Amino acid sequence: MRPQTALFTSIFAAAAMLVNPVAWSAEPDFSDIQAQIARQHDEGVKRLQDWIRLPSIAAQDLGYPEGADYMVRLLQEAGFQEAVKIETDGKPGVFATLDAGAPRTVGVYFMYDVKHFDPQEWSSPPLEAAIVDKPGLGKVIMGRGAVNQKGPEAAFLAALHAIRGAGRNMPVNVVLVAEGEEEIGSPNIAQIVDRPEVRSALAGTVGVFIPSASQDRDGLVTVNLGAKGVIEVQLVSSGETWGRGPGKDVHSSLKAMIDSPSWRLVHALNTLVSADGNTITIENYPQPLPLSAEHKAMIAVGASRRNEAKLKEQLSTQHWIDDLPFVEALERLVSQPTVNIEGLVGGYTGPGGKTVLPHRAEAKLDLRLVPDMTAEGALAALQAHLAKQGFGDIEVTMSGGYDPTSTPASAPLIQAQIAVLKQAGIDPMLWPRSAGSYPGYIFTGEPLNLPSAHYGLGHGSGAHAPDEYFVIESTNPEVRGWDGAVLAYVQYLYELAK
Repeated sequence: MRPQTALFTSIFAAAAMLVNPVAWSAEPDFSDIQAQIARQHDEGVKRLQDWIRLPSIAAQDLGYPEGADYMVRLLQEAGFQEAVKIETDGKPGVFATLDAGAPRTVGVYFMYDVKHFDPQEWSSPPLEAAIVDKPGLGKVIMGRGAVNQKGPEAAFLAALHAIRGAGRNMPVNVVLVAEGEEEIGSPNIAQIVDRPEVRSALAGTVGVFIPSASQDRDGLVTVNLGAKGVIEVQLVSSGETWGRGPGKDVHSSLKAMIDSPSWRLVHALNTLVSADGNTITIENYPQPLPLSAEHKAMIAVGASRRNEAKLKEQLSTQHWIDDLPFVEALERLVSQPTVNIEGLVGGYTGPGGKTVLPHRAEAKLDLRLVPDMTAEGALAALQAHLAKQGFGDIEVTMSGGYDPTSTPASAPLIQAQIAVLKQAGIDPMLWPRSAGSYPGYIFTGEPLNLPSAHYGLGHGSGAHAPDEYFVIESTNPEVRGWDGAVLAYVQYLYELAK
């Protein structure tokens, strides 16, 4: 998942009350399922560990089609009567249905792919899925995909195992769609969802949710009503395409008489934003909608309940953009599109020097989008702008992307979340949209027009970063460990059935 998730959810979550640790056991209707969750604890944790040890990394073409095959197996074991692999122009997807004969049906979105990693940056091997002690949190699983998204997804599957293990029928039917390319911008998810049988099944749901670990380190929870969209693009400047500069790397002394593709790329990038990098200057770029009064009020409440100094410490920063007051910085986070340089490279970057004039330079960018922007519109504007500025030779390749999402607070999918959280003693805070991204547009947009949201308790962090983790045994009574996260999905499914 685009780093929505754990980081932004944990940072900007707010709650009026701490969790009542006894609230879970206060519901007698779930005592049999709770007993099953406890009984199946080791089994569920091992299932997650095994899943982490089998990575699927789309950017490196690693773990395919094994990742999709394993996804099918996990769903079959969890009780889905139908679980089939769907081929696409890229990595395969998975479509599954669980028919419980229930009046209501809920949609679930999974991603089975994870981000790539550098093992040398980790304190525990990223594919070992070791359970380690983490001060202030308890025992956690550390590994790539632990929180993004295999941990929450495995907890959801454990909830299905526990319901069946307790001898109960599922309270709702489930339609599940999984993809293996979310971490490269979901370029082929439409080929999965647009299949007639998939679209028809989803159309009958109350909405689609993605499992998540929504608690921050203090147990606070937010309910996001949407997410930014994103496009990921690669910009390449080369002597071959430009027709100037070298066609291969040459000695740097020749810069006196040969043009540099690297400098050309830098100058092209400079035209995209203001000098401080904070204002988009792409001509005819799609404009975002202003914040509504309702959303401004949500942000104001969130700002009042967060410790700004603590947040800056967590983010290792001393200033917000333009030294804005906290509430205005949060308003920008929610409402403004961005142009970010993920990586910039050309020529030699190893130890020491290497006097070379590179023939090629590239930049990886992500452009975050807000309503009413579209991925298609943002890409077209970027390409047209570069051409008009005289950089038409710069190669622009979009690896993936999707539109922003919005879901009303009144949607049953959201109201059920609020009800379950309040039953647990949590007064959740509504938030206009996550600053991260996921391909919810495929559900919220035409033709489905379904609500879509994240849901789940538990805590984890480190998505896309070293030492990614998901809490298994929490030492903080306000933060759910594995069993509490599993039970939260049980309660959600039963609430959705009402």
